Amino acid sequence: MRTLALAGLVLALAQMPLPAPAQGRPADCSRDLFQNEGALRRQQTRLSAVANADQAAQCRTWREHVGFLQSSRSVFATCQSGSQREQNVAMMDSDLADYRALIAGRCGGRR
Repeated sequence: MRTLALAGLVLALAQMPLPAPAQGRPADCSRDLFQNEGALRRQQTRLSAVANADQAAQCRTWREHVGFLQSSRSVFATCQSGSQREQNVAMMDSDLADYRALIAGRCGGRR
């Protein structure tokens, strides 16, 4: 009896349509968020690696980091919602402002 009920459940689930992605959210957001998380960790490693480097290396890395932050912010803004989205977008905006000020003060103001 239990096997028959389980078979019926499996058959019913197999006939159900797959859930569509959330409206306005690209289907590849899960992948993008996962990749974004790994990229954030790699960026932290890159930034740590230039902490004691010469100014030219630091400025180059900081400018590249600004580009990364813009991309990362876009992923959060597109793929998240609610308070999680608000928190992550705000964090990216704050980091962008900090790095832009750092670059302006130490690197001749570009970006």
